[in-house]
Amino acid sequence: MLRTFCFAVGIFIAMWGTTFLMVDQMTFAWKVEPTIERDPSFRGFYVTLNESKQRVFNPPQWLAFCLMSVGTVTMLYSIALPKKQG
Repeated sequence: MLRTFCFAVGIFIAMWGTTFLMVDQMTFAWKVEPTIERDPSFRGFYVTLNESKQRVFNPPQWLAFCLMSVGTVTMLYSIALPKKQG
């Protein structure tokens, strides 16, 4: 069961990486009313607000390759796990 779980998590992460490779930006449907001015720190670095006060996520190029590689390594790890005895 651990092998299957690791393989499923690896596929999920690799698919998110593939999605980020194909997408330039994501606009979320809900509107946000900013109460205070945010400084561009780590948490708000890739998320901005557009004209209609919706959040826009601009994933960097390296994030797609990082997620795909982590997902692939996780899938390979799940294959290398020893099989259950009995």
